[in-house]
Amino acid sequence: AGFLGSEFLPQLDEGVIWVRANFPAGISLTKSAEMASRIRSLLRQAPEVKMVSSQTGRNDSGTDPYGPNRNELFVPLNPYNTWKPGKVKADLVEEFSQKLRAAIPGAAFSFTQPIIDNVTEAVTGSPADLAVIISGPDLNRLRQLANETLTILQTVRGAADTATEQEADQAQLRIGINRQEVARYGINVRDVQDVIELAIGGRAVSTLFEGERRFDITVRFIPEARTDPTAIANILIPTREGGRVPLSQLAGIQIVNGATIIARRENQRQISVRTNIRGRDQGSFVAEAQARFDAAIKLPPGYHVEWGGQFENLQRARKRLTIILPITIAIIFALLFLTFGSVGDAGLVLMNVPFSLVGGILALYLRGIHLSVSAAVGFISLFGVAVMSGVLVVAEINRQRAEPGVRLEDAIVQGALAQMRPVLMMVLVALLGMVPAARATGIGSDVQRPLATVVVGGLLSTLFLTLLALPSFYYFTAGRRKVQK
Repeated sequence: AGFLGSEFLPQLDEGVIWVRANFPAGISLTKSAEMASRIRSLLRQAPEVKMVSSQTGRNDSGTDPYGPNRNELFVPLNPYNTWKPGKVKADLVEEFSQKLRAAIPGAAFSFTQPIIDNVTEAVTGSPADLAVIISGPDLNRLRQLANETLTILQTVRGAADTATEQEADQAQLRIGINRQEVARYGINVRDVQDVIELAIGGRAVSTLFEGERRFDITVRFIPEARTDPTAIANILIPTREGGRVPLSQLAGIQIVNGATIIARRENQRQISVRTNIRGRDQGSFVAEAQARFDAAIKLPPGYHVEWGGQFENLQRARKRLTIILPITIAIIFALLFLTFGSVGDAGLVLMNVPFSLVGGILALYLRGIHLSVSAAVGFISLFGVAVMSGVLVVAEINRQRAEPGVRLEDAIVQGALAQMRPVLMMVLVALLGMVPAARATGIGSDVQRPLATVVVGGLLSTLFLTLLALPSFYYFTAGRRKVQK
């Protein structure tokens, strides 16, 4: 896997591009929407783009705790056969990246796809290929460590769209209710909070029905009464006696810097540094990044780092495959032993497994495909066909040897020749069935291509080595084994 490179799954092409644009924290909603309109016009200039739609701030359901500085743009693409010859999606993404960063300095852009973005974020907490998640008790120290990590990741070859997930601290209006003053006027703290919520955030007071649709009717103070600390301080709070007290007499009002998002992992505060990986496999990229991180950053006591994102899926898959592959081979060996009643014959047939590995690995290398879960599944399915072809040859040689007066050399030659046609039919049918999938280039073919490539390459090597190398191995080991009649 070292020279092949490794990744969780090949990048599945969805035929669209999902752009995330993060502006500096504190930008107004109006300005953010204006910048989103500018981004749309820049993206539409490419003839490969069918349309562009954008969303500013949090989504309609309100499940994302994002402010107006976050924009997401959905960019469907025209069919690839209408593109300029030789141009691929990766070229278009790189073109967009350079154009947007040059036109809108100070904004952070990331380019993914909607389905993989949402799935990866739901599973690992980050939509990026790699997320370096640093956990600890102090937000300021976490921010410092995140900035150091960001500098390291930017120097690793293949890093793209590198940024910190959580924005820096921004100015916030903090209202601290003085419980003693509230009690002196005979007012409940909840009453003060309700007035603040109504005045600044608004509250639904009724419902409007329009056919089957329903909308909340929300009221709040006019902008002049809530746009600055002075106006908010003059908000009047009713007392039980019917009087009104300015909010400034019941609470401390001040502008302070604070975090917009405090993320947690395993009940600990965390901050994430994310990066996408382009032009390089995930395994070697993360190995280099981890080596540089360990050499440059010493985490204080109480702090720890985890490597997540798509790489987290890759780690999980590796752990499972290290269990599944040995179990698969052990089950095959047990079935072979039951078939032949001989450890030697079972081990000889099992030699077809490395025979198939040779072709599968060579095919991946020649096509420039990284080793992934899809390729691993291809190897597992390949083992069955490879072992079956070995069973046919070894069983026939044993049958020939059991005949009286047949020499070992003749039994091996006659057995291999007798099974050449069945092996050819079995292997070629499976091989030819996988060729279209190995050559596919359309949308959705990215995941099946490594699997099919492994099967095609592995079956080719199995075909030749089963008919040529396996009889030779049989000859060299025949003196130590007896034929089971």
